[in-house]
Amino acid sequence: MTKIQWTNETWNPVTGCTKVSQGCKHCYAERDFPRVYAKTGRKFVDIALHQDRLDKPLRWTKPRMIFVNSMSDLFHEDVPDSFIDQVFAVMALCPQHTFQVLTKRPERMREYASKLRERSLEVAQRAVWLGIWDDPEAAAADTVSALDAGFAPNVWLGVSVEDQATANVRIPLLLETPAAIRWISYEPALGPIDFGGKWSKQVGRKAIGGPVPPNFYSFLNWIVVGGESGPGARPFDIEWARSTVRQCKATRTPVFIKQLGAKPWVDIEPDLYGAGWPNHVGINRTTGCLALRDRKGGDPSEWPTDLRVREWPEVR
Repeated sequence: MTKIQWTNETWNPVTGCTKVSQGCKHCYAERDFPRVYAKTGRKFVDIALHQDRLDKPLRWTKPRMIFVNSMSDLFHEDVPDSFIDQVFAVMALCPQHTFQVLTKRPERMREYASKLRERSLEVAQRAVWLGIWDDPEAAAADTVSALDAGFAPNVWLGVSVEDQATANVRIPLLLETPAAIRWISYEPALGPIDFGGKWSKQVGRKAIGGPVPPNFYSFLNWIVVGGESGPGARPFDIEWARSTVRQCKATRTPVFIKQLGAKPWVDIEPDLYGAGWPNHVGINRTTGCLALRDRKGGDPSEWPTDLRVREWPEVR
């Protein structure tokens, strides 16, 4: 189990990463790495491929939502395509699960996913090489069938963004990526993002090139919002969340407010800021941030009612 509110489990066939933007500055994976891998002698920047973890989802019979690589980035430049093939082969062979892939390297994800269907036989061969099947030929056939059904229909592909600059670069690349569900992790939110409707369902009905299943259109299916928590957390303006909720409602895009972070900020007192604030919530006069009981700002009962929104994407 995991404490991440928008998933049920984490699966880490890859560990270790390197920083690419300001959103990585206080990376929780890097912070937790010494505790989890203290005996290995590895540094966080050392990318490790864990062959022994690949079959983990196959042993979970009960359907669940699985966050892929909370301790790394599957599309890191040091992860070879052959290993990503094995990860996708396992995901294709676990239709009972939903896999949530998140990256800060959308260029590589787009390149890989765009060739996935035409490489289904090669990916299937990787499934055979895993050596964990009683019937390797059947496993290969099932892999091909799952991928041909439509860009791994149980795999959600997403990008992390933290401000307008990263959104402007990463979201268009995500929209060029074949996926059953395209989603955004706007966390840690470090600045406002004007989605402007340009990435919404209404204006994004442009099919990905080549033969694609019906309804696989180029628009965002889901946005997760969260403020930063942990040591050194940077302020999170409540209005950034409000603005995202308004934009998502206007474009009928599901939105999930995960947490307000360790330093949620408002420009005036909560009781004047709008209806729905719990009575006990006030301002910390030292920091200027909301004084919440939950250190991560993850308890919706402490939020104003208009931010208590946890929606899920429509699965086709």
